[in-house]
Amino acid sequence: MGALIGLGLGLGLALVGLSWGRPRVIRASRPGRLAALLARAGASDVSVRALVGLSAAAAAVAGLVMLAASGVAAIAVVFAGLAGSLPYAVLRARATRRVREHAELWPDVVDNLASAVRAGLSLPEALIQVGERGPDSMRDPFVRFARDYQATGRFHDSLDLLKARLADPVGDRVVESLRVARDVGGGDLGRVLRTLSAYLRDDLRTRAEIEARQSWTVNGARLAVAAPWFVLLMMSVQRDVVERYASLAGAMVLGGGAVLSVLAYQLMMRIGRLPRARRVLA
Repeated sequence: MGALIGLGLGLGLALVGLSWGRPRVIRASRPGRLAALLARAGASDVSVRALVGLSAAAAAVAGLVMLAASGVAAIAVVFAGLAGSLPYAVLRARATRRVREHAELWPDVVDNLASAVRAGLSLPEALIQVGERGPDSMRDPFVRFARDYQATGRFHDSLDLLKARLADPVGDRVVESLRVARDVGGGDLGRVLRTLSAYLRDDLRTRAEIEARQSWTVNGARLAVAAPWFVLLMMSVQRDVVERYASLAGAMVLGGGAVLSVLAYQLMMRIGRLPRARRVLA
C-alpha cells in the first residue's frame, strides 16, 4: 500500500513539473524568396540547394572559360557573376510568363467553378471538374487536388496543398472563398465568383494595354544595359586589347561598371513595374 502511495505521489509530482514547462508552439514556416520563386515558376519540385548549385556551377564554368580566353582575372570574375545570375534570371522570366499565362486563364477557371456551383455540385467536385475540363496548363494542380482529396478525404488540407501549388494571388482568393463557403455556407458563392471573373477580365485588359505601351521602353533599357558587356565579350578574345583591364585601375573600372549596370537595371525594373496583386494568407 505504501509503495502505491509513493508511486502515485511521484507520478503527480512529475506531471506538475512537466506542466510548468512552456508548451512549444509549432508554426508553419514561410517559404524563402527562392522557394517562393520556384513555386511561382512551376518548379516547386526543384530544391533551393539545386538552384544554388546550378548557379555556382555556371559561374565556375564561365569564369574558367573567360580566364582562358582573355587571361584577365577581373573579366573572368565579372562574367562569372553574370553566368551565376543567369539561372535566377531565367527562373524569374519563367515565373513572370507563367503568372501572365495564368492571368489569362483564370477568368475561364473561375467561370467553370461558378457554373459547377450553380449546377449544384459540391465544392470538392467543382475543383475536381476543373482538373478534367479546365484549361490544359491549369489542370495539373487540380488533378493533384483530386488525388489528395481522394486519398485523405480532408478538404482543408487538400486546399492548402492546392494553394501552395498554384502560388498565385487569384488562386489564393478562390481557395479562401471556397474555404469560407465550406465552413459557414456560401449561398452567394456563385455571385462572388462571377464578380471576380468580371474583375479579372477588366484588369487583364487594362494591364495588357499598359504593357504594350511600355514594352519598347523596357526592351530598349535592357539592350542599353547589356550592350557594353556584349562588346566586352567580343573584345575578350583579343588579349592585346583587354590587357589594360589586368591592372588595378582596369579592375576598378569593370567593378564600377558592373555595379552601375545592376543599379540601373534594378531602377529601370522598379520604375517600369506594374502593381502586382499580393497573395492572401500565404
